[in-house]
Amino acid sequence: MTLVYSAPRAAYASDPDRSRGRFYEEAPSATRTPFQRDRDRIIHASAFRRLKMKTQVFVAHEGDHFRTRLTHSLEVAQIARSVARTLKLDEDLAEALALAHDLGHPPFGHAGEDELDICMEEFGGFDHNAQTLRVVTRLEHTYPNFDGLNLTYESLEGLVKHNGPLLKNGKKFGELTQTFRDFPHLEALELGSYAGPEAQVAALADDIAYNNHDIDDGLSARLFAIEDIKQVPLVGRVFQEVQTEFPLLDRDRTIGEVIRRLIGIWINDLTTESLRRAHEFKPLSVEEVRALDQPLISFSEGLGDEIRDLRRFLMERMYRHYKVNRKRSQAKRILKDLFGLFLEEPDTLPPPWSEEAQQSTRDGRARIVCDYIAGMTDNFAIQEHRRLFNLDAMI
Repeated sequence: MTLVYSAPRAAYASDPDRSRGRFYEEAPSATRTPFQRDRDRIIHASAFRRLKMKTQVFVAHEGDHFRTRLTHSLEVAQIARSVARTLKLDEDLAEALALAHDLGHPPFGHAGEDELDICMEEFGGFDHNAQTLRVVTRLEHTYPNFDGLNLTYESLEGLVKHNGPLLKNGKKFGELTQTFRDFPHLEALELGSYAGPEAQVAALADDIAYNNHDIDDGLSARLFAIEDIKQVPLVGRVFQEVQTEFPLLDRDRTIGEVIRRLIGIWINDLTTESLRRAHEFKPLSVEEVRALDQPLISFSEGLGDEIRDLRRFLMERMYRHYKVNRKRSQAKRILKDLFGLFLEEPDTLPPPWSEEAQQSTRDGRARIVCDYIAGMTDNFAIQEHRRLFNLDAMI
């Protein structure tokens, strides 16, 4: 039975009935479109479950109120689905890409990614987007006939190119991170073009979620005060509006209302500008969206300037705060120690990682160690380091 997508759809939306299919052929589902099936496979993946104990700025054990990669991914998915509905795109594909976009992140956020990239410098490097591709095409071991999740072409393309073409500004295929190049079908994903509109929506939904929720988390952690963040023009205007309208509102409710309104401003700007571009470019198919020389889905130039103001503030007052720097320093030492030990003593890895590592070349072993570490949660990495480097843990 072929399912018919019943909701109104823009001419340039991805059409599940015209999907390019999967690299391993499978019988279609009787109850779900291909993109719904992709979303469900992502939700049931072990890598998705582990996102509950991986963080972006803070460490997972620091508090229950700070966002994890899992809660962040759910927030991104909600925003992506809302935007896709307004733009008459495929909501299920946008949601699937939003849920999967962080699957390749290692423990300890960007600090962990930076350290793994240093550790892997002579072995092809580390990139969380490339690792996401590796997770969904190789590292998940659920199905009897293939490794990975066997996602559709559209989902793989979206994960690889959600931030834009991989091959741009003269970049060559051989310059890509090794993990990208290891995927045998990579060139089939048309690396020089943009992804479909749903992937573009998921990428900017990510921007909306993490920028605005980092304001919330930064204020909750007391890394900066309301009076500090009010120096950012857009945020300051919204705080002023809320405090004028609700002068007796307590701090937590004030922050909550401000974040809610800010997210609304970003979403409204994104949908308005994207519809304007659709009217200007007049794409008649998803293929024409891919062929454009700029993204179809975008914020307006005016909001883009204000977003950059906010990012500068967060970089200076939050991401480079001395308390965050201390956590980054600890995290990098933990991963450096673990990588060095496992690379030189692969028999200290648990099975089946140890058997595969001991039978591999040094380059292959490094990638196995990297996969093992990248899959760790924050807490597991801390515990593993304690078990291996703290003699008291042996008593």
